[in-house]
Amino acid sequence: MKTSRLFPRLAAGAAVSAALVLLASCGGGGGGGGGGNGGTPPPATTMGTVAVSLTDAPACGFDAVNITVTKVRIHASNIASDTDSGWTDITLTPARKINLLNLSNGALEALGQASLATGHYSQIRLVLDPNGAGGTANTVVPSGSLLERSLDTPSAVQSGIKLVNDFDVGANQRVDLVLDFDACKSVVSKGNGSYALKPVVKVVPATLNGIGGFVSSALLGSHVAITAQQNGAIIAATVPNASSGEFALTRLPAGNYDVVITADDRAAGVVGAVPVAAGSTITALSTSAAPLTLPPSLQGSISGTVTLAPASATEVATVTARQVISGGPAVALRYQAADLLNGSYTLAKLPVAPIQYVSYSSALPLVFSSTATTPSSGIYRLDATAVGYAVKTNAAVDIGSINQTGINFNLTP
Repeated sequence: MKTSRLFPRLAAGAAVSAALVLLASCGGGGGGGGGGNGGTPPPATTMGTVAVSLTDAPACGFDAVNITVTKVRIHASNIASDTDSGWTDITLTPARKINLLNLSNGALEALGQASLATGHYSQIRLVLDPNGAGGTANTVVPSGSLLERSLDTPSAVQSGIKLVNDFDVGANQRVDLVLDFDACKSVVSKGNGSYALKPVVKVVPATLNGIGGFVSSALLGSHVAITAQQNGAIIAATVPNASSGEFALTRLPAGNYDVVITADDRAAGVVGAVPVAAGSTITALSTSAAPLTLPPSLQGSISGTVTLAPASATEVATVTARQVISGGPAVALRYQAADLLNGSYTLAKLPVAPIQYVSYSSALPLVFSSTATTPSSGIYRLDATAVGYAVKTNAAVDIGSINQTGINFNLTP
């Protein structure tokens, strides 16, 4: 069953956002209902409601990222194993295959419902169906291909994708939790056209706030990506609606964000210091009548390998290309997870032209202009990272006249 939860139309219009929703309410349930202990549910006055939603950022280089969900599990303890007692299970019968990239424009995919006893909870697990014959339960479709390729998900299948997040359920109260699933960082190549899921998931605010606007129709079809960043770290990402150019970066903690827009064969655009309030409001960057656009730019690429020493069978390295706007923020323009088996990476479609920058103002339209960066135009700072390893940086990789290959990193603890 699908429901819809669109933003009210403000200056920026309705939101382009996505969510996969699990509704939990009094009186229903699966698995261990009544708090997961398997006994008679306590009186209604000691019960509460929890709603869990899954939303996703765009996936780099894929037209589909399919997962087949079998159940969602909730537990009071953040250290409980999958075999411990005390779980509340919401089981999908039959299991449901969902293309995360199809969840857009505020659509919600309802997975089920359950009731929870009042109290403190700390752990959620999303359990996926294992790939059977043909490996079609969990798959990806590379951009430009019609072929589904199996997505290896061993840990998620065996015990569920584990999320530690504290929340309280009060009597006759509803708690909303939203899980942000970053498909771009979560799908990694394993060489020879095979892929693995290394989940990057975080809990984000449930309030439907954020940043919205429109990009020009001239940019559509050129792999536009829009990110909200703080100090060069990507907090949220989205893609515009394929027909209207409308976009929304949703459920952001209150604060200021740099909004970065990238597209194939275009210069990057940055709107600096965009404010986001805690309430259910959208900060508009543009309108359908005056959308944001970007000038053409030559593009280059950077490739190489990342080696982890000691080697790890579980950790994945990520390489990010950044520039620092003169007198302003650092911004990330491209990033990619290195191949799980051989450590290779390629950052393609990096703009050679200067970044187009404008500081946020409530007076629209916003007008971009070229700005100086460090390193300068066509030169990038590359950062290689992996959990448990020290960050390594190459401060100046120049693609102004030639694509760069052999830009290698060796990460150590």
